[in-house]
Amino acid sequence: MLPNLLPSNMRALYAGFDAPLADLDCGQKCSPYNGGIPVCCDIHHAVPTAYPGEWVHLRSRTKLWEVWKPEDEDHREEIQADAGDLILLECLMLNAGHPADPIPEPYCRRDLRTLVCRAFPFFPYFNSRGELLGLSVYWDYQDRCWIISNLQVVRHEYRAQFIHTYENIFAQMPAERESFQYHSEEMRRLFKERRRTIPLLHRDGYAYKISPATETLHRVESDSFPKHGPYKIADALLFPDEI
Repeated sequence: MLPNLLPSNMRALYAGFDAPLADLDCGQKCSPYNGGIPVCCDIHHAVPTAYPGEWVHLRSRTKLWEVWKPEDEDHREEIQADAGDLILLECLMLNAGHPADPIPEPYCRRDLRTLVCRAFPFFPYFNSRGELLGLSVYWDYQDRCWIISNLQVVRHEYRAQFIHTYENIFAQMPAERESFQYHSEEMRRLFKERRRTIPLLHRDGYAYKISPATETLHRVESDSFPKHGPYKIADALLFPDEI
């Protein structure tokens, strides 16, 4: 069992991590390719999670989150095995809990987003010496998440708040630090096999490509990272919005 974030600490954590990721609604960029629903809001793509203490805090504030109850129990057990002690949730904000209702505007209350929702599609990246360098991406979503193909839009304020928040989390939950160190190691292993560089939004404010074999950092422009999925196709068009 992980040491838990105290519910009494959640208000401060949320307040310190409320900056918009970008100066635009990235959900409007990916939703046309996903039936009108932003990818990160679609339970079929990503099941949101919350720390146990965070879930206690959310339950005291809103009924717009509930414990995820999939039809396939084996699927739930598979996802839970990956999530460990985190609580699997389903968000009801997209349509106020009624699938027949039109999507309200705004459909997602920033103050009620979980830490995982605020962080997506990023995770805290560590080098092999255990140093928290900055933000890298959950690569499994590269073909669906517009942000992963457009890292240049990520705001510096968001980046700073991300780092500060996770440093607070690691101070309260050291095991979480170890978990992300392992995830970073797995990313280096996988990207080395695929002969790909790792994208990094460094805490120093710059962007880098990391060699997974040597961990050498090469500073680049944040708009130079490769695009993926439909966003790669759109980028090659004279008028990208035409698809």
